[in-house]
Amino acid sequence: MTTAAKPPSAAGTERPAPTRVTGSAGPGTPLRRKLGDQARAYGFLLGGVLCFALFSWYPAIRSVIIAFQKYTPGSEPEWVGTANFTRVLDDPEFAAAWRNTLTFTLLALLIGFAVPFLMALVLNELRHAKGLFRVLVYLPVMIPPVVSSLLWKWFYDPGAGLANEALRFAHLPTSNWSNGADTALVSLVLVATWANMGGTVLVYLAALQGIPGELYEAAELDGAGLLQRIRHVTVPQTRFIILMLMLLQIIATMQIFTEPFVITGGGPENSTVTVLYLIYKYAFLYNDFGGACALSVMLLLLLSAFSALYLRLTRTDD
Repeated sequence: MTTAAKPPSAAGTERPAPTRVTGSAGPGTPLRRKLGDQARAYGFLLGGVLCFALFSWYPAIRSVIIAFQKYTPGSEPEWVGTANFTRVLDDPEFAAAWRNTLTFTLLALLIGFAVPFLMALVLNELRHAKGLFRVLVYLPVMIPPVVSSLLWKWFYDPGAGLANEALRFAHLPTSNWSNGADTALVSLVLVATWANMGGTVLVYLAALQGIPGELYEAAELDGAGLLQRIRHVTVPQTRFIILMLMLLQIIATMQIFTEPFVITGGGPENSTVTVLYLIYKYAFLYNDFGGACALSVMLLLLLSAFSALYLRLTRTDD
C-alpha cells in the first residue's frame, strides 16, 4: 500500500513579499530634496541681504567716496582728495561738537549706566507686581524718540514747564534746564537715560536672575550685609554683562542726535551740538555733502574701534 506524498508545508516555504516600486524612489531623490531645501533657504536669505546691501552697505560705501569729493546735488562730483577733512578740522564747531559728544558720553556713563543697574537690583528683590513694574520701566522705550523729546521739551520749558512748576511748589529755585548753556547737556542726558534705560534694566534683571541662590546664602552665612553681597557676589557674577552694555552704551551715546535736534537745536551757544548734529548741519543746512561725509568717516572709524572691541570680547571659540 502506497501513501501519497504530501505537499510541502507552507511554513517552510514562505515567499518574500513583493517589493513596492514607486516613481519617486531612487538614489538621487534625497540629494534633490536637499538641494531644493537649500535653494529655498538661500532665496529667503537673498531678500534680506539685498535690502541690507541697498540701505546699509551702499550708503556707507558711497559716503566714503563722497568724503574725497566736492559734491553738491545736481552737479558733477569733483575729486578733491583730503580737502574736505582739512576744512572740517579747521571749523570751530568741529572741536565743540566732539567735546560735547564726549562729555555727553561720559555723563551718560555716570548717570545712565548706574541707574539701570540699581533699578534692576530693586526689581529683582520685589515679591509682588513684578510684571507691572517691568512694563512701567520698559514703557519709555516703546515711545517714539521724537514724541519723547517733544514731551521733555515741554517739561523743561522755563515758564510753564512741569519741572519748574514742581520746583516752585517745593519752594526751590527754578532752572533754565535745556535753555541754559551750563545745564542743557545734562538735561539731554536725563532725557536719553529715561528714554533708553528700559532695555538695559531688563538685560541686567535677566543676568541677576541667573546668579545661583547658593552664592547669596553662603554670603549671608558668612555675615555679609546687603552692600557686601552686591560687591562680592552680584558685581563679579555680572561683570561680563556690565562690560558689554558699557561698550554698547558708548557706541549708542556717541551717535546722539534726536534729543539735541528736537529739544535744543544745538544751542544755546553750541553747547549741545554733537558730531551727528554737525553732520546734519553740513549736509542739509550748509549743502556741503563732502564735509558731512568726511565727518561721518571720522565717526565711523572711532565707532568701528569700539565695535571691534565688542566683537572681540563676545567672540566664543568653537
